[in-house]
Amino acid sequence: MIKIATTTLGCPQWDLDTVLTNCASYGFDAIDFRGLGEDLDITKTAAFTTGLAATRRRIEGSGLSVSGISTSLWVCDPARREANLEEAKRTLPIALELGVPNLRIFGGGDLEKQPMEELAKQGADLVRELLALDGGREVRWCMETHDQWSRSADLMQILGQVEAAEVGALWDVFHTIRHGETPAESLAGFGGRVYYTHFKDGIPDEAWRMVSLGDGTLPMAEAVRLLKEGGYEGYLALEHEKRWHDELEPPEVSFPKAVKWFKAQLEG
Repeated sequence: MIKIATTTLGCPQWDLDTVLTNCASYGFDAIDFRGLGEDLDITKTAAFTTGLAATRRRIEGSGLSVSGISTSLWVCDPARREANLEEAKRTLPIALELGVPNLRIFGGGDLEKQPMEELAKQGADLVRELLALDGGREVRWCMETHDQWSRSADLMQILGQVEAAEVGALWDVFHTIRHGETPAESLAGFGGRVYYTHFKDGIPDEAWRMVSLGDGTLPMAEAVRLLKEGGYEGYLALEHEKRWHDELEPPEVSFPKAVKWFKAQLEG
């Protein structure tokens, strides 16, 4: 069964209780933590370290679950190897305590210094190290379509080297579209390895202008339809980037609007 979630990028001014109370009341099923309040890295906050047990009880009491933790791991950047492993080691105990199924990771890397093929190999090697960590095979590592890895064929250069069932794609539909792929082309390229999704909307004016989900001109509804037809059973996660784009509508407006949009697509 497909469920709907939102990342906390859309509500950077809310504390944990406000996130849980509002998101439950709007009709979300789950939260994806990409920071909380002023802190982008939840693994360094009291709510997810010394207060983790209490946080778990608060989440359970809200009726919500945690669909993912959006990390800042950039696996194709060799200079970040130790930082990647340290963040992963901080994140895994939190994910296991909260029953989080998905951890978002990025590709990254510098194409001016190394060709994509070499970056892909380095990324695959680092992902294997993540799998070997304590608890590394108890979650799913979901690599986002982002930066130079936004097209499905490019992302699969990394994923194709890692056959582990715990590693797949986080399909950020906005990014694949703006890099020239249709939703159908993206799904065909992933070959059944879409484990998680992020949805945001935009209008391709002179530059890409981001808007609330459902207010743009991109084929987001087609993406949901294709996921349904293909038997996808994961989360559709709103990624309303209010933290980065203050001009976007506030979460009190964008969040309930997104829930209504998601439900209309799923019921249609």
